[in-house]
Amino acid sequence: MATIEDLKKKAKEALDTIADVSIEAYKAAEVKARILARKAVLNAEITRERTIIRRAKIHIGNTYYKLHKDDPEEALQQFCDDITTSIDIIAAKQNELEDLRNGNFATAADDADFVEHEESKPEEPEDEPKG
Repeated sequence: MATIEDLKKKAKEALDTIADVSIEAYKAAEVKARILARKAVLNAEITRERTIIRRAKIHIGNTYYKLHKDDPEEALQQFCDDITTSIDIIAAKQNELEDLRNGNFATAADDADFVEHEESKPEEPEDEPKG
């Protein structure tokens, strides 16, 4: 028959085992939490760097257009033409809006002009010639 001392000893061993398992689980959870936090920081930093790149590309494009819109390189000719065309369309539509705001309906577009036109997308340039 088990004595009280044997029962105390077994209970202490069980509590020690539970404590060891709890400590290991806590340490594993702490490592996982640190990994998740580091992943979040890295993703935020990557997003920030991509934003910097995107803004720089936009700035480069705007600067190139301003400097070379009248004589762009062949690979960029269509894009510059598309931008110029869109700028002209926007200006015409802004003038029409201004006329309508000022009550000048004589210059407003006919009903036929209100039909939406299919927008054309510029072709994507090829990276390198294949061959």
